[in-house]
Amino acid sequence: MIGSNTVLALVPARGDSKGVPRKNIRIIGGKPMIAWTIEAARGSRYIDRLILSSDDPAIIDVAVECGCEAPFVRPAELASDQADSMAVVRHAIAALPEQFEYLVLLQPTSPMRRTEDIDGAIERCVRGGAPACVSVCEVDKSPFWMVRLDAQEIMHPLFPAHQIPYRRQDAPLVFALNGAVYVARTDHLKLGGTFLVPGAVGYPMPKGRSLDIDTELDLAIVDFLLNRPTRAPHQLHQ
Repeated sequence: MIGSNTVLALVPARGDSKGVPRKNIRIIGGKPMIAWTIEAARGSRYIDRLILSSDDPAIIDVAVECGCEAPFVRPAELASDQADSMAVVRHAIAALPEQFEYLVLLQPTSPMRRTEDIDGAIERCVRGGAPACVSVCEVDKSPFWMVRLDAQEIMHPLFPAHQIPYRRQDAPLVFALNGAVYVARTDHLKLGGTFLVPGAVGYPMPKGRSLDIDTELDLAIVDFLLNRPTRAPHQLHQ
């Protein structure tokens, strides 16, 4: 609870993953990938209830063993590649008898995220009076110098020439969603809203905690980082 507001945390983890098979329970850093998210959430000062949404018995067993509740099995129609992620969120909210003021969505594919990131995003959303807060990370390559190629491979800048700075240091900072933390008011979500709503605020996270596992290469990189024998916590999360 933060102030008088109750907080529900939801970990979505379906069984059928095409890019990295069984990724949610693949071992990285010596434990199932989903365990890193559950442990970070359990350390939160504000989360009142932590639940899983999954269709897969093996994922459910692992999550429960790690200390996450699994009060329901996700319906098959919400576990396909075409399933709407917001429908998964609304199903979870409706499946519980309690009412929560805020929902925090924590994807297992962001195992480097810390408890402080979760609590920081919650604080920014609630205390700032924003409808939603989404974690972001500064991009490596500025889109101001990006182009697209047409059918003839002719380059077309993404921005008009008068908007492109002459020097890179003059370009504004640009951020991208990193997929680690999503926070929103549940009444907004129940009415069909999303996390990317007008007025939503961003919660910047460092690159080292913004790694998102979408491929086997991503998984190998994160596993290497988590297994470094000489790593120091402050260095790992820079």
